[in-house]
Amino acid sequence: KMAAYTTLYNCLVTLAKLLAPFVPFVADEIYRNLVCSVYPEAIESVHLTDFPVADLSKVDEKLVHATWLAMTVCSLGRAARAKAGVKVRQPLSRVLVRVRSASEREGLGKLISQILDELNVKEVEFAEIKNVDESKYAVAEEDDVCVAVDTVLTPELEAEGIAREVVRRLQTMRRSAGFNIADHIVTSYQGNDFIRRIMDGYADYIKQETLSRQIVQATPPDGSYTEKHRISGCEVMFGIKKDAA
Repeated sequence: KMAAYTTLYNCLVTLAKLLAPFVPFVADEIYRNLVCSVYPEAIESVHLTDFPVADLSKVDEKLVHATWLAMTVCSLGRAARAKAGVKVRQPLSRVLVRVRSASEREGLGKLISQILDELNVKEVEFAEIKNVDESKYAVAEEDDVCVAVDTVLTPELEAEGIAREVVRRLQTMRRSAGFNIADHIVTSYQGNDFIRRIMDGYADYIKQETLSRQIVQATPPDGSYTEKHRISGCEVMFGIKKDAA
């Protein structure tokens, strides 16, 4: 996270310098807020700093290519999901990836976590994708890069997908209720045994994602914001209320 913050900070400071000739007052305001307010000894105006010059020695061509390849794999994976009619919120067990060389496999290997997150899969496996069972895999291919997404849903994967859908509905309700992003809430619900198993089995995940201090199976208390939903064919009533604690 700190690396991301540092990168963003350097980009914004450099951008202020690049903008200085075109929007001088705005650029100077950005620079003063970002630099002078933090470093009292800094040059007092963006117009007194040196204009940025690209340092090509910092360009990592292997990383650039690996990142482009990861973006291609993710794009193909999403296309394969769409082809199979599987939403991105639904977790899947694995994705098979075929690239053109061992060096490309090595480069992608450093970005596996990003691919797992983008495609919402549990595992990335490098393989020669030939004559796959189309009843189990959705395939997409471009420029000798091929991706096959395993579309078989186990009960565990289905349950996790429903839990993610519950989180999405509750997040939408938070916005509709006008809650602040940092407000903690109490979530109540009424539903059948199937919904109860989802809410109990993924309680920690739902609490974390929705800032719910409690999740209770009960009639929503007075003052709750309520909505009825149909999730996986089941009727459920959700109620959310700001936590007084």
